[in-house]
Amino acid sequence: MNEIIFGQEATPPEPPPTNKSDGVSTQPVQFATAKVNDIDTAVINDVKDMAHEHVLSIIEKKGATFAKMNNGELEKFIQGEVQSLIYGKQIPLNDTEVAYVADSLFKEIAGFGPLEDLLADATVEDIMINGYKDVYVSRMGVMERVQARFTDNAHLLRIVRRILAPLGRRLDESSPMVDARLPDGSRINVIIAPLARDGVVVSIRKFRSTPLRAEDLMGLGTFDARLYELMREAVRKRCNLVVSGATSTGKTSMLNVLAEFIPAGERLITIEDTAELQLNHHHVVRLESRPGGHEGAGAISIRDLVKNSLRMRPDRVVVGEVRGAEVLDMLQAMSTGHDGSMGTIHASTPRDCLHRLEMLSGFAGFTGNEMSLRRQIASALDLIVQIVRLPSGKRRIYSVTEVAGIVDDNILLQDLYRHESRLGPDGQEIDSWVPVVPYPKNPKIAHVRLT
Repeated sequence: MNEIIFGQEATPPEPPPTNKSDGVSTQPVQFATAKVNDIDTAVINDVKDMAHEHVLSIIEKKGATFAKMNNGELEKFIQGEVQSLIYGKQIPLNDTEVAYVADSLFKEIAGFGPLEDLLADATVEDIMINGYKDVYVSRMGVMERVQARFTDNAHLLRIVRRILAPLGRRLDESSPMVDARLPDGSRINVIIAPLARDGVVVSIRKFRSTPLRAEDLMGLGTFDARLYELMREAVRKRCNLVVSGATSTGKTSMLNVLAEFIPAGERLITIEDTAELQLNHHHVVRLESRPGGHEGAGAISIRDLVKNSLRMRPDRVVVGEVRGAEVLDMLQAMSTGHDGSMGTIHASTPRDCLHRLEMLSGFAGFTGNEMSLRRQIASALDLIVQIVRLPSGKRRIYSVTEVAGIVDDNILLQDLYRHESRLGPDGQEIDSWVPVVPYPKNPKIAHVRLT
């Protein structure tokens, strides 16, 4: 290791004075934290591995001493030991490079290694790991590859298990898939061999500490003031709503915004697979499904929770995502006194949303004929808010569509607003929402003028 040449300094600097006691460096170290992009991590990994072994050997010998350390004390210890090791072996690294080794080692021992900075970055919405070499993030809906790397799949698996350990979730060959919620509300999905052919695959949907408000989405251009007024009035008048869209279009954020318009005196019950909703309402009961243990024992499904919620005196039921047999119970709740309920569903268009509701109802064991099912859907549902993610990464409401009854054995849909875009004089894309009809037909909101 003495032969490693890295950095800009021709000769190793003089080692600073240290004062060691029981193998612990007490000399304060002042380094600016280095960013991953500043350093060739492929070259410096050798130095980090050597420092890792050195520090772990000390920790193993003095286990009781280090168990009492807080993170600040452990970080200072690691900085001192890394500095002493590098100067003692005369490895020519500059201060920034030494700081990077110490910082990476601290995150490896006390945190989540290469994931630590990405989890702390407020601009990162999603983290996607396709094996230890390929790490991607999503910022403002745009995906990009980052330089964060793991040593190998065993290293990545060790970090993932450290994340899952406090959750009590098992990840091994007999249970190769995990979907869980982290303590901060973020959602993690992991799949490993033999199901994942390219190594450990991890997807993390980060949780916003402060949910987006209606004003925030208007500022981002998701919708305009006229759509704001329409949706606010629809929620206040207890229209049943479904937010429809593809993956990562912002359905949950839109549901949070719609819930802002619910009057304060009403009782809400939210039902989700993994709790993500952050409703800005003072009377909310949050329910979350439970995966089964060995061979599915003890599982509590979304449908079980929807059925139970109807016995809890709800004014409105909010289903985070409709994806299974719970669709029948949700439609019945919307039709039998729980007006103003809402949920999200995966679908590319409002018409596809209806087709998916029909398909899920069939899978759930609906025993009536096709016509009776369509009548129930048309009776239960008032509005479909279709949201899309454009190629630029921007999220926009594509249409607000009214469910206007049954015509010729088909559910009639009527767009109230439709999204259009054009290029301005400066080449920038300009969004607009065009009213299709002057007034809605639904009697709850027939007074709202759209044009």
